[in-house]
Amino acid sequence: MISNRNILITGGAGFIGSNLCEKLIELGNKVVCLDNFSTGNMKNIEFLLPNPNFKLITGDIRNPDDCREAVHGMDFVLHEAALGSVPRSIKDPATTNEVNISGFLNMLIAARDAKVKRFVYAASSSTYGDSAGLPKVEDVIGQPLSPYAVTKYVDELYANVFSKLFSIECIGLRYFNVFGRKQDPNGAYAAVIPHFVKLLISHQSPVINGDGEYSRDFTYIENVIQMNLLALTVNNPDSINTVYNTAYGERTTLNQLAGYLREFLSEYDPVIKNIQFLFGPARKGDIPHSLASVEKAQKLLGYHPEYNLRDGLKEAVQWYWENLK
Repeated sequence: MISNRNILITGGAGFIGSNLCEKLIELGNKVVCLDNFSTGNMKNIEFLLPNPNFKLITGDIRNPDDCREAVHGMDFVLHEAALGSVPRSIKDPATTNEVNISGFLNMLIAARDAKVKRFVYAASSSTYGDSAGLPKVEDVIGQPLSPYAVTKYVDELYANVFSKLFSIECIGLRYFNVFGRKQDPNGAYAAVIPHFVKLLISHQSPVINGDGEYSRDFTYIENVIQMNLLALTVNNPDSINTVYNTAYGERTTLNQLAGYLREFLSEYDPVIKNIQFLFGPARKGDIPHSLASVEKAQKLLGYHPEYNLRDGLKEAVQWYWENLK
């Protein structure tokens, strides 16, 4: 565990970032949150604002001055700020590039100049692109299938170059379909699980893109928190300046996911058990199947994911039921 350190979390008001803020404050660290609230939500962090160990900077990673202010005096950076969503990147590749590449580079430069010890960043399973092999292993990737995937791959290239040229320790965590409490169910680019949950609670039929047989390695937020803590604390030189799959290591189809959501939500509202899912066209840029090997993280970080999909969904569904009703 890590304590008594100064840690910057970019995108700290977002889904993953706010969970990391909460955990690191709980462990006795001083946390600075940098967020421009384009996708983050003040509700995610407002309970932390009175805490003397928490500081909010409203700023943008596209502004180098904001980045320099945020990294001042920091021991570590957890870089979660990004514009997610494959469809969003297809609709507006320029803004996705500005945030995910230019903003990422601004943060790397600021961290280097402030002599930050370690820079842990949110990478993405989208980097595997059209690579057909399963499970996905870190050193075998394909061609990107979306502008978003391009940006996350470029981030890995920049982090690798900076680690070699400037001796800043960089660790990338390739997130696989993270879900859990505080994930926004609203908006055109909402992730599939909170979006489906919101519709089912409202007795509406969710639409599955494609035939429902696309599969994902859905990863509960607690597993992601564990990976970030391990990435901050590992001291083995072989474990640093590399990337890791951040996942559970099991594959679930969208049809299976739909069944689980109906099952768990019907415990709160029996009507949901009989709601039918609809099917629409497959989305452009989507990877058909995604499954992670977590062997590298197990070997080099000591990673042991505690929550499988069903266990994570039960907790997430309870949170959404209590917060969306």
